[in-house]
Amino acid sequence: MTRTKASRLGFIRKVHAINQAVGQTSDPSYSSTFINASLTTHASRIRAEKCKRSFSYFIKYFWDQISVDVLQWNWHMDYLADELMEVARRVGRGEPREYDLIINIPPGTSKSSICSIMFPVWCWINWPWMRFINTSYSGALSLEHAEISRDLVKSRKFKDVFPSITIKQDKDTKSNFRLVYTDDDNALHIGGSRLSTSVGGTLTGFHGHILIVDDPIDPNRSISTVELKSTNHWMDQTLSTRKINKEVTPTILIMQRLHQNDPTGHILAKNKTNVKHISLPGDIREYREQLKPSFLACNYIDGLLDPTRMSWKALMDMKSNLGQYGYSGQIGQHPVPPSGGMFKVEAFSIITPSRAVDMEFEIIIRYWDKAATANGGAFATGVKMAKVAKEKKWVILDVKRGQWATDERERIIRATAEADGTGVIVWHEQEPGSGGKDSAHATTSNLSGFVVYSERATGDKVYRADPYSVQVNEGNVMLVQSDWNHEYIEECRFFPFGTYKDQVDASSGAFNRMNGGKKGWIL
Repeated sequence: MTRTKASRLGFIRKVHAINQAVGQTSDPSYSSTFINASLTTHASRIRAEKCKRSFSYFIKYFWDQISVDVLQWNWHMDYLADELMEVARRVGRGEPREYDLIINIPPGTSKSSICSIMFPVWCWINWPWMRFINTSYSGALSLEHAEISRDLVKSRKFKDVFPSITIKQDKDTKSNFRLVYTDDDNALHIGGSRLSTSVGGTLTGFHGHILIVDDPIDPNRSISTVELKSTNHWMDQTLSTRKINKEVTPTILIMQRLHQNDPTGHILAKNKTNVKHISLPGDIREYREQLKPSFLACNYIDGLLDPTRMSWKALMDMKSNLGQYGYSGQIGQHPVPPSGGMFKVEAFSIITPSRAVDMEFEIIIRYWDKAATANGGAFATGVKMAKVAKEKKWVILDVKRGQWATDERERIIRATAEADGTGVIVWHEQEPGSGGKDSAHATTSNLSGFVVYSERATGDKVYRADPYSVQVNEGNVMLVQSDWNHEYIEECRFFPFGTYKDQVDASSGAFNRMNGGKKGWIL
């Protein structure tokens, strides 16, 4: 007889003994019901104990309560769960923290589900008094995570295993909810809580046993020095003061790298000894030096962190979308800006005008970089780019470039639009300040009768050019043979250290507008 069957039989015998002692054995149906109910209670207690002891088990058991997607388990989830358990157990015991925890990992690896949604709930089943402060770059995202976490506690499946824990009725909002729980003597206690807010939000009057920062910088927005500075200042000066016990309360930061001075870089630059840094690149063929701790390399398959969700094909698609810099940061956890040699100009293909005429295009854009001065200085440049139909290819059809006074420039922009025809969409940059706004309005008015848009010019041209450079380097960009080819190629060759950047900026503007509106990375 197996141990499990023997244990079950022993339990049933005990139930029969209890029934006989209270005179219930004369009713077989009652006895059967009582046994089944007792077995169910016994199974729930075993389940509860397994959940308490293993955060990984808890995630797997309750995953269907937080997601409609089938759980795709990977080794990194066990590793992160174990690390988070260790941090929480020290808090639960009231021991001084050994370190704050930084986790750098690519998007799409269930990091928010594990750390922001399920981790607080797992802590509550062990220490129902714990209080959490959860933050993210977006208040809406923070509230979404909080709502899922709260719904998990309210779910029937959770109540079946942990009936003593529930949400306090008069403290039940997504942004700030509190628990109540009963002890072994069935006495009711006020429990822990979860406050969810955005980075930069007000935290006056709130304190936490554990502080969780999940993606403090929006990876889908351009990064500015102002945003980086304000985020780092808020974490240093505001969030750090919200600890219930300064010696015990840890901060857990989980994010993909976005910039050298993002919150991870900002903290690591302080060279503090009480910070544990976990860095899990999406691939270690190119980013092995970023792997921390290094012994985790044995878990990578074919150099991949998660070959199911992030295969090499998937990563290459992400690189095309993110650009070199974005890929290096978000996937490689190594946000080093592109430097000289950003464009491999030998990858350009030169095609004849007749071949271009025979091509079918999905969209054609003429993008104008208008920063120019007459008789010297910067150039005004209009790059005409087309996306080849049903192919991942782009063609630079024409470049207009000159150092023109304002009136002459506007005349040339209008004449160029008329030559291009109404099938070509015109985009132009709006320079900063009120003068730039007036200039953009004048250009738009000048192009009456054409499809024309303007966008505000912000940030560093290097980061705007990053997604475009990926396609150039992969041989996906063709140039129509013309006398402008040489200057165009030479500007790309020395970008960003050459004298001029106008042709690259106009090209990246056109490319980004026809590929999802990406604006690159901005400093």
